[in-house]
Amino acid sequence: MRRPWLAALFVLSLLVPSLAQAERPCVSDALDQRVCLAEPAQRVVSLSPGATELLFSAGAGDRVVAVSAWSDYPAESADLPQVGDSNRLDLEAIVSLAPDLVVAWVDGNSRSQLERLSDLGIHVFWLAPRTFDDIAAAVSDLALLTGLPDLGNERAEAFRAEMAALEAQYADVRPVKVFYQIWEQPLMTVNREELISKAISLCGGVNVFGDLPRLVPRISREAVLEANPEAIITAGSSDDRQWLEAWREFPGLAAVAADNLFLEPPDLLARPTLRMADGARHLCQTLEQARANL
Repeated sequence: MRRPWLAALFVLSLLVPSLAQAERPCVSDALDQRVCLAEPAQRVVSLSPGATELLFSAGAGDRVVAVSAWSDYPAESADLPQVGDSNRLDLEAIVSLAPDLVVAWVDGNSRSQLERLSDLGIHVFWLAPRTFDDIAAAVSDLALLTGLPDLGNERAEAFRAEMAALEAQYADVRPVKVFYQIWEQPLMTVNREELISKAISLCGGVNVFGDLPRLVPRISREAVLEANPEAIITAGSSDDRQWLEAWREFPGLAAVAADNLFLEPPDLLARPTLRMADGARHLCQTLEQARANL
């Protein structure tokens, strides 16, 4: 007579491998590559400032062993060893750190360079946030890969709620035509697919160069004059204010006539991270001031 407990033990032995497999952190990255780790990552190298910030937001800051240049937020990330920048990475230094996960940025890092890491068996997870939801998803994914899914999901949902609240608050406001200047020489802006432009739209603004095909197009001064924006906005420190003041040469511009020349805090909108909520909130307040001035 077969003993029931032996049969149960046999069934359990068949289930254990599949359960272990199910608990392995597995996530698809921005290149649609499935990244599966044997166990949650404990040693992570970040190859962009945005990735660094998202890792800390996911609660995995203590797992980050090295970062790229310009990783300055949160403050403790500036004390970590650096392994190069988007133009040149020190692959030897990365390998010597024995990471179980490298987080890369599609728009910043070289795929051919990082294929060498993949060939060595190092897992590379690529990020490319294009929407607000992509930002939240990135936090959840990084949290899952580092064994902190509950914390990551909590912070991701809080971000989604903040952005949804802003969208509802400014859904019916008067549209404001906006020129968002990201560089002076050459003169550059963003199209509607860039996250900064999505934040402008969220706040009831209309990007006057939203229909241009390039994500970050070069434009002429004449094009700005023809578009006649009602607000001109840039981001930076007080030293960058000169970019805005230069437009006062054209008093016929609607933005100049209304004194709608605004300087936004740097980084809040430039990096697709959870701080985008703070940047969007500040931008919405700026556009409210612009409406009041018109």
